[in-house]
Amino acid sequence: MEQLLLEYLPILIFIGLAAVLGGALVVVPLLIAPSKPDPEKLSAYECGFPAFGDARMKFDVRFYLVSLLFIIFDLEVAFLFPWAITLGDTGVFAFWSMMVFLGVLTVGFIYEWNKGALEWE
Repeated sequence: MEQLLLEYLPILIFIGLAAVLGGALVVVPLLIAPSKPDPEKLSAYECGFPAFGDARMKFDVRFYLVSLLFIIFDLEVAFLFPWAITLGDTGVFAFWSMMVFLGVLTVGFIYEWNKGALEWE
């Protein structure tokens, strides 16, 4: 049993070293760096112009729809790549499972398209 625990010792040393180094990298700048920001540094910055208006303005709902579409297609790629790599080993069930997944995503994409989420005026 002691031999088994000794095999984990390098991992524990690595985790401890990472924790100490991470803590040092957070604490040392707080102690060394000067903390006297001027008003120019604390001011809001918006493309080189002074901020105008309230930052809590309403956005068009199409921005949210486009972000949802991005998440859908990003998720699709995240699942498709490992599936394509292991397709020879996984068999027919994995193939049809992915076809169902892609079908659901396609139905969602067609729905978004019909609702006009991709139309920019």
